Amino acid sequence: MEKSIENIWKDGFLKSDALIAPKINNLYNQKSIHIIDRFKRMFRINLILIIAFSFLFLIVSYFVGIPIMGTIFFVSLLVLVIINKRLLNSLEHIDKGENSYQYLKEFNLWIKKQVAVNKRISTFFYPIIFLSFIFGFWFKDAQGVFLGERLVQKILINFPDTYLIFGIPLIGIVIVVIILSLLAYFGGRIYLWDVNIVYGRIFKKLEELMADIESLRS
Repeated sequence: MEKSIENIWKDGFLKSDALIAPKINNLYNQKSIHIIDRFKRMFRINLILIIAFSFLFLIVSYFVGIPIMGTIFFVSLLVLVIINKRLLNSLEHIDKGENSYQYLKEFNLWIKKQVAVNKRISTFFYPIIFLSFIFGFWFKDAQGVFLGERLVQKILINFPDTYLIFGIPLIGIVIVVIILSLLAYFGGRIYLWDVNIVYGRIFKKLEELMADIESLRS
């Protein structure tokens, strides 16, 4: 009895634990590897650019008289790079194997872990970066006097009743605390917005590829 096209497809291409026919399976394997390799290249380039920028900022901050800002900025970015480099190294342990669907699933799990880790870091990273700017300009030496001291003196001249805490206007402390709180609260969202700009197209292609494979497997 002749088999219908549907039966031929099911018997010859689809299996319970495999993907599809060898040629199609190989095609999806190549697509999977291409997407992930592209992501890894972009990820490495971004880490290199962050390192280069942190060193450049550190040098520039020294010459413009705000070394505190440059040092905090440099250390923060360096810690961020080290954490993400370790995450990238763990990606190398994913077994490409012969099943592109399983490969994509493991990569997708890695992406979720990487995003979750960086979202948590962002709640501290952005406030620290903001503080580095505050400290940098506050302790900037301008003709033997810190800019922070000059600013306080001007405030006291215009507003002599200003309440000070450790020599700092209370209103200034309140404003800084509010900004730090907002950065901590929205840090994760800022990171997601940033990562979507850089890797959004790759993530979209990954979702489309997984949807195609799942459709063929169903």
